[in-house]
Amino acid sequence: MSRPRPEHVQVVKQRRDAALNALLDSVPYIQFLNVTFDRRGDELTAQLNFNEKHIGNPFLPAIHGGVTAAFLEITAMISLNWSHLWERIESGALDPEDMAKGHVPRQPKTIDFTVDYLRSGLPRDAYARATISRAGRRYASVHVEAWQDHKDKLFAQGTGHFLMPQDDGKS
Repeated sequence: MSRPRPEHVQVVKQRRDAALNALLDSVPYIQFLNVTFDRRGDELTAQLNFNEKHIGNPFLPAIHGGVTAAFLEITAMISLNWSHLWERIESGALDPEDMAKGHVPRQPKTIDFTVDYLRSGLPRDAYARATISRAGRRYASVHVEAWQDHKDKLFAQGTGHFLMPQDDGKS
């Protein structure tokens, strides 16, 4: 009995990257804030690429609280959706080319999102990673931590609850 030959690693990486890019392109606010994602397997790290427009208080200078909150919420939502869609992307049930044409599955909807500002965000790149505390068919809870120079020195963290899309397995 022979097993099917596994896909070449480059094919798998291209499919994953194309699916992630289509997911990110479906939210214009991500490009506006200049947020990018680094993907390592199924783990995502968000990066808020610094821009002067992110500064809220030019006298400190510090990243605006709204930018920080949006960055945390984007990280939570994309990480949750990535986790939710992972099986369908891996199995090929979701076609990245079809996603790139705008046929992207719906995003989770925010029920509530709480941000803890732990220190001022400095005028430089920021990073965030989400941990999914609970993910059911209808509801999910996500915790996000953001840092700049050292992962152990958080400048903000957030917790959100999301309503999961009820798409019946369709894209």
